[in-house]
Amino acid sequence: MNRRMDRVNVLLREEISRILAVDINDPRLSSLISITEVRTSRDLRSARVYVSVFGDENTKQTALFAMENAGGYIHRTMKRNLKLKFAPVLSFQLDESIEQATGMLDLISRNAPRDIHDTETPR
Repeated sequence: MNRRMDRVNVLLREEISRILAVDINDPRLSSLISITEVRTSRDLRSARVYVSVFGDENTKQTALFAMENAGGYIHRTMKRNLKLKFAPVLSFQLDESIEQATGMLDLISRNAPRDIHDTETPR
């Protein structure tokens, strides 16, 4: 990916985060939501928005559904606020990478020795 695409992706991530925090008052989006990444197509006509939602599976699906419902509003607001030739059509996808990383850390901590003196020295 080139620098311009990187800048566009960061700009979109920041603007979508701002819109969710300031402009949208939807109780389904009251849980902890983070926009982790935005990947814009080369022609800037579409963008995939990766979302991390803190909560159980029902909370995640409800928040994702609410974001998809608000997609048109987010698109119009971005079009009005940003200086881009095209405001991309957004598609939202749950980002499970944070939960996966947390699971890996838990697994490592459960299997790691509790004390440095608990380890056996190889012979």
